[in-house]
Amino acid sequence: MSSEIADIFKAYDIRGLVDSEITPEFTFATGLAFARFLQLEREPATVVIGEDMRPSSPELAEAFSAGITSQGLDVIRIGLASTDMLYFASGKLGLPGAMFTASHNPAEYNGIKLCLSSARPIGKESGLVTIENFVRQGSPLEIRSLGKETNRDMLEEYVDHLLHLVDLSDIRQLKIVIDAGNGMAGHTAPAIFKRLNCEVIPLYFELDGTFPNHEANPIDAKNLKDLQKSVVKNSADLGLAFDGDADRCFLVDEKGNTVNPSDLTSLIASRELAKHPGATVIYNLISSRAVLEVIEENGGVGLRSRVGHSYIKKMMADSKAIFGGEHSGHFYFDEFWRADSGALAALHAIAALGGSTKSMSQILKPFQRYVLSGEINSTVTDAGAAMELVEKTFAAEENVAIDHLDGLTVNGDTWWFNLRPSNTEPLLRLNVEAKTQARMDKLREQVLTIIRG
Repeated sequence: MSSEIADIFKAYDIRGLVDSEITPEFTFATGLAFARFLQLEREPATVVIGEDMRPSSPELAEAFSAGITSQGLDVIRIGLASTDMLYFASGKLGLPGAMFTASHNPAEYNGIKLCLSSARPIGKESGLVTIENFVRQGSPLEIRSLGKETNRDMLEEYVDHLLHLVDLSDIRQLKIVIDAGNGMAGHTAPAIFKRLNCEVIPLYFELDGTFPNHEANPIDAKNLKDLQKSVVKNSADLGLAFDGDADRCFLVDEKGNTVNPSDLTSLIASRELAKHPGATVIYNLISSRAVLEVIEENGGVGLRSRVGHSYIKKMMADSKAIFGGEHSGHFYFDEFWRADSGALAALHAIAALGGSTKSMSQILKPFQRYVLSGEINSTVTDAGAAMELVEKTFAAEENVAIDHLDGLTVNGDTWWFNLRPSNTEPLLRLNVEAKTQARMDKLREQVLTIIRG
């Protein structure tokens, strides 16, 4: 295997271009390597495999399965699935898993998200480097009896579990627009919402891995425009947007305004703390300062995490946290094997809305206490030098606290900002928050001027 393998193995998953990087030969070798890794870890000898709607996914999953079974391990194929449905299967069956998806990436990409039994994460620091090395070295094909491959449809079991976790039995009727972006929510949402007291207006439910309408990436504002228009046009109570593999969910309120993921983190945290008083909730360091305030106001303990699902999942396991929210639209639930589920986050929002006479914007208003910039990327030649210059500038100010949990975070009395380098590109990512728009604007321009010279 060639040197570009290092580019395919990312921090949390495997991802690359179909045909040139992600090929059936590559996924066969990766399946074989994954089987070796699972044997080293003394994991169960069966792997559950799911796949998204990309045209390449079935063939790639087939080759991966052949690599697994060549080592004497068995495979359960669950077919078309969202990533959180794969995590559900891994958790319910107590088996390691593999999901074939490139999430929100364009059509020419594909990849694999791997997990240990009970949906425990595999990233660079928890096994992915070992698997990468096995692929590089070329795993020996030992003569042994082949494992067997079986199929199992788990969609209804997945829906049963979600509806067991969130009580939606007594909600008022709601009108909800759902934009599946031609991704896997087009498969899972109909199965979930046929059981709810909701009128659904579907946008782009047709499974199509070429993404003919817009990218299945709701963190980019332009991909939410169709949903926003439809919510207003149909006088809907709520809009939901899912990414390609439906593990992330973004909300649009009844006015057509996008909902900051920190507001949804605050809402779910308050609901979960009502069920589990005094529990721990995790938020990542680019979440709004309001999130910690809400956690503490509801009697919980807030823990601040680095950006990235493997960090949050490990911290959840170590701290026995009940919930974790990321500003990227990932929401993690202890009752869902600490895995992230866009559908479960959506159901919490629907339960809050359907159990109240208030609108979504009214429910979320108490959590909207600060002005956020959103993430701003700057191309730099030397990220370290730029960050050092920013730190030096702000360290000279009074009443400023600085930490390096993830990049550089500078905290003032009514403001903060975080500056972190990209793992894969020569970029610095800036997030700024302040009590007022004017203070946020000034701070943002001050930092960007330093970075960009």
